[in-house]
Parts: sequence; C-alpha cells; structure tokens
Amino acid sequence: MTHAATELAAATNEHLASISNTLIYSAMAVYTLAFFAYIAEWIFGSRSKVGRTAAALTAQTAAKAKAAAPAVTVNKAGGTAVLERPKVVVRSAAGSRDVPDGPGAHGGDEQGDLFGRVAISLTVLAFLVELGGVVARAASVQRAPWGNMYEFNITFSTVAVGVYLGLLALKKNVRWLGLLLITTVLLDLGLAVTVLYTASDQLVPALHSYWLYIHVSTAIFCGASFYVGAAGAVAYLFKDSYESKLAGGGKPGTFATSVLERLPSAATLDKFSYRINAAIFPLWTFTIIAGAIWAGDAWGRYWGWDPKETWSFITWVAYACYLHARATAGWKGRKAAYLALIAFSCWLFNYYGVNFLFSGKHSYAGV
Repeated sequence: MTHAATELAAATNEHLASISNTLIYSAMAVYTLAFFAYIAEWIFGSRSKVGRTAAALTAQTAAKAKAAAPAVTVNKAGGTAVLERPKVVVRSAAGSRDVPDGPGAHGGDEQGDLFGRVAISLTVLAFLVELGGVVARAASVQRAPWGNMYEFNITFSTVAVGVYLGLLALKKNVRWLGLLLITTVLLDLGLAVTVLYTASDQLVPALHSYWLYIHVSTAIFCGASFYVGAAGAVAYLFKDSYESKLAGGGKPGTFATSVLERLPSAATLDKFSYRINAAIFPLWTFTIIAGAIWAGDAWGRYWGWDPKETWSFITWVAYACYLHARATAGWKGRKAAYLALIAFSCWLFNYYGVNFLFSGKHSYAGV
C-alpha cells in the first residue's frame, strides 16, 4: 500500500471514529428525552386505580380467614355433613396470593399511556442511533467493536436496550422496566465517554480470531439479559414486601402504593426473573466453553485461572446455585431473589472490577 493510500485509510478511519462519537453523544441526548418521558409516564399516570391490589388482598385475606376455621360437623335434615377442610397454601409458593398484575407504569390512564408510548418511541430512536455509533466504531477499527472497555460499554448498553425492546415486541409486560433501564444506560454511557474512552486502535495479534465474534458477543448478550433478570428480582423484592404488608393488615405510604401498585404482581416478577436467568444460563455456559477454546488457540492452554476466567466461573457457579435453589420449594421467593442478585453482582465484578483491580491475560481490554 502506498503512503498516500495509507494516509487516506487513516483519515477515513479517523472520520468514522468521529462519526461514531457524534452518534453516541446524540444517542445520549435522545435517551435523556426518553428518561423524562418515562418520568412523565409515572408522574402523570392516573392514581385512581391505586389500591386495587390492596382491595384484592383484603378480599382474599377475609376469605382465607373465613375458610381457616376447623372442619365442623353440621346436622342437616336428620343427617350429618362434614365441611371440607380448606387447602393450606404455603407462602413460598409462586402465585399464592393470586394478586392481579398492576395497571403498569402508565397507571391505567390514557395520558400516562401516551407519555409511555412517547418514551418507547424515543427509546427506539436512541437505540438505532447508538447502534449506528457502534457500527461506525467497528468500521473505524475494521474489527468487532469489543477491543476495550469503552467499546464493550457502548455495545453492552445497546444490547441491553435491544433486549428490552425485543421483550416489548413480544408483547411482554415490561414497560415498568423502562425508567430503570434508561437511567442505568445513561450512567453506563456517561462512564464510557468520560472515564473509559479509548481512541480507536487495533487488537494484539493473539486476539485476531473468529472466536472474538463468538465469545465476546455471547458474553455481552448474556450480561445484558442477566441485567434484565436482576432488575426483575429487585422489583420482585419491593413488590413482595408491599404485598406482605398489605396481607398483614399494614398500610404502605402513598408514594410506595402509587409506585408499587403499578408493577406486576410479585408472583409475575418472580417468574419473569427466573425465566430470563434460566434461559440465558446455558448460553453463559457456552460463553465460558468458547472462551476456553479460544484461549487454547491463542495462548496454548484452555484454562489458566486468569482473574477473568476465575470470575467467569464464579459467576457460573452463582447462577447454577440460584437455579438449583429456585427449583427447590424451600428456596423460592425472596431467598432465591437474593441469590439472583448475588450472581449478577459477580457478573458485574467480572465486568468492571477484574479489569480495574487485576492484571492478567485479559488485561488487553484496558480502560
């Protein structure tokens, strides 16, 4: 390649990198508008249906109290009839409260729903702009855009939003997740463009492999999905506490009622988090296996207890424990949700902590 061609290629790559940066900042601006739209959905959504969950629980509690009386013998027309003893439903059983799902973030109001639809539209637009930024970054470095923490961050947030929009497209009731998701995406991108920003550069020779596309892409998708599952677990813990307080005759505050009444029921959130994590766990297993195969090709050994490898395995064990506990009747509900959050914390530490605190074969990621 001639010197002039080299300079032209370098200038083109620099221009593409500039376009990528502009698109990422533009996506942040649109995400900010979506953030305010989500807030408007929660604030201006009708509160007229607040207490529907409370009413359902009150009626159910009264029915249970009536049914809880011991079986009695009744004389009827000279005969005897024994009332059937009511079934005992353990509290840990999913769906034991039979509480209907809340009206959603929009509060069951047309005005709130309008703001929610605007928020979703802005989220789609921001997703497409950010995706364009990721593609432009890939074009500027002429490889997969996963060579450092900056590139990993912008790709991770893009995939996380993509998972959310995909669930919406499948008609899943996840609009309640929008405000939390967009808030964390803005924090993620803010960290990426300030602390983690790295200029376009090429990878070390050992990483020029098709396994980069397989291993890292699945790791990013798994992390984004685990994030959605963890958000469901957090929402479950709050909603379960809310329902427990109502079932015990307590009266939550107005703010807590207004927010938590709009979430799906605790049983629905519990199933949502479990199904997400259970569906992604096999893919996380594949991610670790693919990484080991790649390590064998690049470094001549499949496993060396590198910090990144070690914490990937710890994360795998944590999620395996969660799934095993979740499948055990005595560990459903809050205990399992805590395990899910511990497992996701292991993934987060593997994502951030290992790169900042340890050095090893994976230190090429840089910051």
